[in-house]
Amino acid sequence: MAKKKEREIIKLKNSETKECYWTVKNKKNTTDKLERKKYSKKLRKHIVFKEAK
Repeated sequence: MAKKKEREIIKLKNSETKECYWTVKNKKNTTDKLERKKYSKKLRKHIVFKEAK
């Protein structure tokens, strides 16, 4: 019998430049929205990327 998937593919999006990264999160352990500080190629600095639908 197949297991229920606990991991979900999500999109991290920057509101300033509309850049996005794809990542995976465990929806069982992390129920709130993710915020990650990642490098923006357009701005050439680290900025906050938030989870988008």
